[in-house]
Amino acid sequence: MVGYWIETVIFMVASIGALLLGFELLSSNITKLCHSGLKKLFNKTQNKAIIGVGIGAIATAIMQSSGATTVMVVGFVNTGLINLAQATALIMGANIGTTITAQLAALSSFDFGAYAILTAGVGAFVTMLGKKDKTKTIGNALTGFGILFLGLECMSLAIKNPDNAGNLVVYDTIKSILQNVNGTGAWIILFLLGIVLTAAVQSSSLITTIIIQLVGAGIYIGAGDDATCLTNNVLFLILGSNIGSCVTALISSMGAGTNAKRASIIHLLFNSFGAIVFAVLLLLWPNFMEVTFVKWFKGESTQIAMFHTFFNVLCTLIFLPFINVFVKSSTALVREKATKKEEHRLVYLDERILTTPSIAVHQVRKELALMYSKSVNALNVAVDAFMIKDEEKREEVDAVIEELEITNKLIIEFMVKITNQNIALEDECTLSSFHRTLNDILRIAEIGDNICKYTKSMVKHELEFSSNVMVQLGFMKNKINDLYAQTDEIFMTKNLKKMHIADAIEEEIDQMRKYLIDDHFDRLNRGECKPQNSGVFVNLVNNLERAADHMIYIAYSVKEAAEQFKN
Repeated sequence: MVGYWIETVIFMVASIGALLLGFELLSSNITKLCHSGLKKLFNKTQNKAIIGVGIGAIATAIMQSSGATTVMVVGFVNTGLINLAQATALIMGANIGTTITAQLAALSSFDFGAYAILTAGVGAFVTMLGKKDKTKTIGNALTGFGILFLGLECMSLAIKNPDNAGNLVVYDTIKSILQNVNGTGAWIILFLLGIVLTAAVQSSSLITTIIIQLVGAGIYIGAGDDATCLTNNVLFLILGSNIGSCVTALISSMGAGTNAKRASIIHLLFNSFGAIVFAVLLLLWPNFMEVTFVKWFKGESTQIAMFHTFFNVLCTLIFLPFINVFVKSSTALVREKATKKEEHRLVYLDERILTTPSIAVHQVRKELALMYSKSVNALNVAVDAFMIKDEEKREEVDAVIEELEITNKLIIEFMVKITNQNIALEDECTLSSFHRTLNDILRIAEIGDNICKYTKSMVKHELEFSSNVMVQLGFMKNKINDLYAQTDEIFMTKNLKKMHIADAIEEEIDQMRKYLIDDHFDRLNRGECKPQNSGVFVNLVNNLERAADHMIYIAYSVKEAAEQFKN
């Protein structure tokens, strides 16, 4: 008999492993296929709460994990991508989206499950024979879908195998234990059990799936030995699981900013209030399950899956008008700490958004744009300082360069983490171009440092330049800023139609460099300029032209990434 128990446990663990692998393959590859769509969806969350709910539901249905969506939402809040009200709507939607998993699990009790397993083989062949990245991704998604149902089928056999007498003895024992968790305080035990089990495995989807498989095998949890249908008791496991699912977001928010902690608290409040409201309803209505879902739907698995969907949809409808109440409550519970001098951190990046690589890549783009702005600002400070002979501005420029170097290191580390995810080819090409862009941004700031050195040399050797020369340098600086505005827009919007404008400005700067140097040598030949000025002036103008080159390189990096992806 011990051997049969060991065999059942091994089969159960293997089934759970197959389930988790199926979830991972399905979710990661569908997310990869829909990467641009997901990004567009999340960009629309600022309009209305109901849209946020829908987007949260769709994203979770795609990723097959409310935990992943919620962790991602915490990351978005932490980077300022969305506010707390938007986060609350997304979290509500995530709770609805996660019920899709339960519906899939319920399908395994029909003949559909047997046919769905075939997709594992079909997907494997598509992956092996496919040559394009997109084809292989589709194959992996199909394989994950099939493995998911294979895991469900194996779990069903692990619980009850009619061809194995020893297994039936084990099944009868498990059935007796679980069905006899009834009586006055049974709901509390099952409620707490749902919380603890879900918190332990950090997946409400997995716990709900196991519950569905148990009831599908004829084990009426908490209904007693003589039960002929499901009772309210099994629903307390579902309610407890709903609260336990908050643990993932709570853990994720540790070490994050104040708003990220508030988002995880909102998740806990929403799920807890919903579970408590339904728990009271079930206690006041003892035969709720028998007169509703048992009557309305055939098959115990479907009854549980439908209740799970009904519960989450109804909770969202009840609490949706009170989003601001949740936001205010979280603000009261998590106070803003007194500001301290914090270590350098990235503005738009957070590791929690790595689960959606396409959005993470877009956030890297925003971080690079911020770096670009600071770099060009340092260059402007340096040029202005040269024109008024202000040596002290070098400290300001050096501080920016030091900050950019730290940011550069952090961004590279973050991009490496993105590449370790299952990312789309387009994102790979974009990340590759970002490495070159980082180098160009740093070079622009370093040119600002070079100009500060020319200022120091000018002051030390008491060099003088005419007001006309300074005016011409001012024109060149303004053209460089025009080029920055165009290249920054191209970089952020990827609008290559404006490349001709940027090219034309860059050509003007090249001509200005040539004119300024030729004019300088003409003045030198006429004796209007000292020979000592040449080293400083020529190097200054050449450096400004180099800064423009690095700016146009940033714009062309967008074009090169697009061409690399097409090829």
